[in-house]
Amino acid sequence: MPTYDLGLEHVSLSFATKTIFTDVTQGVFEGDRIGIVGRNGDGKSTLLRLFSGEQQPDSGRVITRNGLTFGMLKQRDPLDDNATLREAALEGREDYEWASDTSSREIVEALLGGMSLDAKIGSLSGGQRRRADLARLLLKDWDILALDEPTNHLDVVTIHWLAEHLKNRWASGQGALLLVTHDRWFLDEVCESMWEVHDGQIDPFEGGYSAYMLQRVERDRQADVREERRRNLARKELAWLSRGARARSTKQKFHVKQARELIADVPPMRNTLELKQMATSRLGKQVVDLIDVTQIFEHARGDADIDPDVADMEASASRVDVVPAMYAEPQVRGSIEVAVDDLTDPRLVDAGVPEAVNAVAQAAQDGTETSDATGAVQGHDDVQGNRIEATSAAKTVTVTGRKILDDVTWLIGPGDRIGIVGANGAGKSTLLSILDGTITPTAGHVNIGKTVKFAVLSQRLDELEKLGKYKIKEVLSRYKPSYVVDGKEVTPAQLMERLGFSSAQLMTPIRDLSGGQKRRMQLLLILLDEPNVLILDEPGNDLDTDMLAVMEDLLDTWPGTLIVVSHDRYLLERVTDEQYALIGGKVRHLPGGVGDYLDMVEQARKDGDWSAILGTENNGRGDKAGSEGSVAQAGDAGSEQPQTRKLGGKEFHQVSKRVSAIERKLAKLEESRADIEAKMAAHDSSDFAGLNELNTQLTAVNDEKDALEAEWLELSEELEG
Repeated sequence: MPTYDLGLEHVSLSFATKTIFTDVTQGVFEGDRIGIVGRNGDGKSTLLRLFSGEQQPDSGRVITRNGLTFGMLKQRDPLDDNATLREAALEGREDYEWASDTSSREIVEALLGGMSLDAKIGSLSGGQRRRADLARLLLKDWDILALDEPTNHLDVVTIHWLAEHLKNRWASGQGALLLVTHDRWFLDEVCESMWEVHDGQIDPFEGGYSAYMLQRVERDRQADVREERRRNLARKELAWLSRGARARSTKQKFHVKQARELIADVPPMRNTLELKQMATSRLGKQVVDLIDVTQIFEHARGDADIDPDVADMEASASRVDVVPAMYAEPQVRGSIEVAVDDLTDPRLVDAGVPEAVNAVAQAAQDGTETSDATGAVQGHDDVQGNRIEATSAAKTVTVTGRKILDDVTWLIGPGDRIGIVGANGAGKSTLLSILDGTITPTAGHVNIGKTVKFAVLSQRLDELEKLGKYKIKEVLSRYKPSYVVDGKEVTPAQLMERLGFSSAQLMTPIRDLSGGQKRRMQLLLILLDEPNVLILDEPGNDLDTDMLAVMEDLLDTWPGTLIVVSHDRYLLERVTDEQYALIGGKVRHLPGGVGDYLDMVEQARKDGDWSAILGTENNGRGDKAGSEGSVAQAGDAGSEQPQTRKLGGKEFHQVSKRVSAIERKLAKLEESRADIEAKMAAHDSSDFAGLNELNTQLTAVNDEKDALEAEWLELSEELEG
């Protein structure tokens, strides 16, 4: 048996109704970077608890090298509610102690930016507590670091920062990392080997998540396993990995030729043209149009996880010890005059104007119509210090505060598959509420098509909780007996099994389902309602990697308009065709995917100024016409002669987009070349004219490819310079 730094030796463990491990021997060596995957409930978190000593095995033993230090991030933090953030996360360090060291200052600013160190832990939101616990852990030196779902509650920029931190935390061959997460991009970026926990065993795989998928497909092929659907899903995901952005990376993590052999007969992820035609037949030409929309909030709005306003706290003398944020995105403020008949106008209510909110509450209490709830209101200051001006007839109210959306025009069409990314607190959930008509914008218009039928998968499970006493079978009986999915007729029970439920669970009450099962049940019920516009807000919460693949496969055949908000960049780019960022009150097209957004944020951080970046995009218009104009502009910029000076923010962004466009074009040319070569191989060898024509096509493709590769190299040097 090898000598592990930390390991399990013939370990078995069972709980009341489930066997977790059966005679498992596996361990960690110094220098390991291990990602741990498996279905929910199969023992990933239990494995970490065994290593930490919190859980004792039924038989076998846990071996630990003398003097080894082990740090673990649990899904529930151990922080004291009565301690301050400084005491709990910084363990009493004064500002000069953590700020004088580059490494610790980076950790504190990335994770605690915008938070007051004097705040009590009990007053923090769940997301803030999570970041505080992660900061506490990362500020210490550990021989082995175990992280259980570290990306929960982090936005995409902080997730990217954490990946870079973990990659550079130790020198090569030193330290060790154990990582449990459903974030597949994160696994691929950070891990050098994988463990799959299943059926009481731990199977090791070399390489990151992409390599794991390759080996898993090959293992299933050789073993000819019975799990036909699971195997096909794995092959489909491998196909996306092989053909997509990860395979085009200069640091490929699996053998592309071998992968192509395994996926040769796997069709594209989805037939985009066919889905758009089906969506148009269901929706017509108009879906949702945002026209010159501005949304102002007079005070902070949104989920409890949204960070406080950094600028406000730093400017306030009463709020001390606020940590400066490493990535502080711009927050646009301003005012707008709204002409209303009375203060119960929904534009004012949804903007959070206190007088309007109070007027609606008073009207509800009096049982009067809201249009008659108020009389004349004289000019005065509201409780936020903002000026409210009104006349006795038509009232003009000046709403002042933070602009979540700033003069945005965005046209969403039938069959569009849109991903939205942005920082915590940027207003993504607010944008979704404006799109589906839940919130009335302060200014501008939202035109929703007459045939649109919305369905929203929110981060909360309130709707499902109302069904808690009913059994799954009883809930499914309320829907149609059959549906057509991917050209085949299926029953609700079959769809349920496709989402990972067994037929035996039909008699299970909704309240007894786990968090992940409730999330899947929520998605199932939404699809059974047959909407034609589907809005998903963080749909990957509580799902393991296998169930994420199942959900993605189901969405591939869904014929409607899809709008997804997620910090999981893998999921976002996997199920959507176009990505947008909500930043500085603008909706910005990302031709190169989430990478474009990260490049923008990093460049602004380096320059210490957002103005150059915020001024480059079509005056905040997120519609496709404006986006295409931006892409063309970037292409023109990219074709200029290489710059000898350092690129500014605007130039950097344009060149970055051109590089992304070239990479996409190169991928298509590679597919064209492979197709031509296949035709040549199958062509009649005596047909010289036909072969010559194919050879001419191949030469043209190769020439175009060579020219683009040369341009890509030049532009890459500019970016690095």
